[in-house]
Amino acid sequence: MDRFFSPMMTPAVTAFVGDGWSLQERDPQTIRQLMPWWEWFYRYYFRVETQGWDNIPDSRVLFVGSHNGGLSSPDMIMMIYDWYRHQGLERPVYGLMHPTVWKMSYPVAQLAVKVGAIQAHPKMAIAALQSGASVLVYPGGAQDVFRPFSERHRIHLAGRKGFIKIALKENVPIVPAIAVGSHETLLVMGDCYEQVQWLHRLGMPYLLGVDPVVFPIYLGLPWGIALGPLPHLPLPIKMYTRIGQPIIFERYGEEAARDRRYVADCYHRVESQMQRDLDQLVAETSQGCG
Repeated sequence: MDRFFSPMMTPAVTAFVGDGWSLQERDPQTIRQLMPWWEWFYRYYFRVETQGWDNIPDSRVLFVGSHNGGLSSPDMIMMIYDWYRHQGLERPVYGLMHPTVWKMSYPVAQLAVKVGAIQAHPKMAIAALQSGASVLVYPGGAQDVFRPFSERHRIHLAGRKGFIKIALKENVPIVPAIAVGSHETLLVMGDCYEQVQWLHRLGMPYLLGVDPVVFPIYLGLPWGIALGPLPHLPLPIKMYTRIGQPIIFERYGEEAARDRRYVADCYHRVESQMQRDLDQLVAETSQGCG
């Protein structure tokens, strides 16, 4: 099982309200209340320019994004705002969220659940798709969202292929969601996770008992220089987002999802297409800045 979908997560019985194991806690009223706030950041703070929303088919889709901008991940929030701006609140989209969020900040996790966050587990993704909704996933996870500034224009899905298997099993197209500018709202200089692991083996406990997976060194507000995956206030960098053409594979079904070579081929196809889309968006926005 890919690390993105932790085998430790078992969606047996909902243990508490807002734990992400239910599709019923998405709250359109909460989303409606947040839309004006999101709009202000969209129009005036990040000054977002977007395109490609007409590429989305009327049927359910699996959005696959490149994770940017540290824990604040502003392009993800702007993508969600754009979804509801174009599709309306009546067409739900669920986002797969890592279980660490519930451990680090339960109030934030509860709010995210009301907006449409669910546990990053295959069963939840499949349940959402089978309900007729679309799903948003960022396979690269922490390694992607805290990749070095020098790699801000590189697609990094971290080799995790669970999303491919879900798309094949559920016979849904994959729609790329990319952004430029979001990973410039902080400056990730490097990662010292190996050193933190070494200290942990010597007896140093992880904060809240959670393996951080990454331990970046970055420049960002309000810390100046920050150590570790700390939340930050994103800089007001202009952002460009794009929804790519749907990617439709030749074969679908359980047998296709069990074919490791075919899954790997599909993964590389998605990764390559997303990189081409990102390269094109970078070139276009660079020309515009010039």
